[in-house]
Amino acid sequence: MSLPAPTPIYTLRGAGGAINTLHFSCADASPPLLYSGSGKGTVHVWNLTTRRAEKVLEGHSGNSVIWLNTLASRDALISQGRDKRVCMWDLSEGRSEVTESVWTGSVGFCHCSLLEINSGSWLLAHPGERMEEPDSGPGPLLLAGYEDGSLLLWDVSQRSVLSRVTTHPEPVMCLAFDPRRLQGISGSSDKNLWSWTLDGQQNLQVKDPVALINPGVSQLCVRGDCKILASAGWDHRVRVFGWKKLQPLAVLQHHSDMVLSVAFSDHQDPRSRLLAAGSKDRRISLWSICTEEPSY
Repeated sequence: MSLPAPTPIYTLRGAGGAINTLHFSCADASPPLLYSGSGKGTVHVWNLTTRRAEKVLEGHSGNSVIWLNTLASRDALISQGRDKRVCMWDLSEGRSEVTESVWTGSVGFCHCSLLEINSGSWLLAHPGERMEEPDSGPGPLLLAGYEDGSLLLWDVSQRSVLSRVTTHPEPVMCLAFDPRRLQGISGSSDKNLWSWTLDGQQNLQVKDPVALINPGVSQLCVRGDCKILASAGWDHRVRVFGWKKLQPLAVLQHHSDMVLSVAFSDHQDPRSRLLAAGSKDRRISLWSICTEEPSY
């Protein structure tokens, strides 16, 4: 007898636009929160206990919000919009204020990336019109995907390219990287996910592709324990893989339009972990899957 098709444990509605990006904050405080950024320029802060939006933030003049993250506290939120700005929000004590913003000059879909370089100090990489002068000394490395289908590994401080490979025939739409295994994966509008590794000489090494049934991937996300990978498909589906060998584990079908974003929750209790998927159909589905760590 075949197993029943998986279904979401619940669905969040009311974002008012396509769900471009998702970010959880569940590890250190209660209630667990999910932040979503929409194509209408709003950020919703969802209480996952009540399953309702606690706050709705408007700071990007109606332009799409394409990336969200938090700093050390859930009350310090960063949002990136297609209004060419990255905004820093203060959400503490009932506030909903933009305290600082950075002009990027970029209206594209390239996401920011955030790195904690030491306690309380963060480095933000964002697309821009020009490059700043580098600091002296060794610095962090940055992986970036480009419109020509290539992946570049940058030494940020030296402003130099350490390695370059071309994987996709179309622009790189998304990528994810596991610093423990030094393994990454990228997606595009084609029918392949390309896996690659970073060797001891800081060279990118392309591995075999993972073939998809239907083309187009909007986002890729590796779970925090580096056991599971999720992909957001243009075919309205979320696909789940074992991260080590990229073995298919599940296909999640719920949405009526393109899936644009996926995110895993950061619950400390593995039994509480969730997968969220945001779609162009304006809904967010929440799934409880693979609570036991697979051997893939």
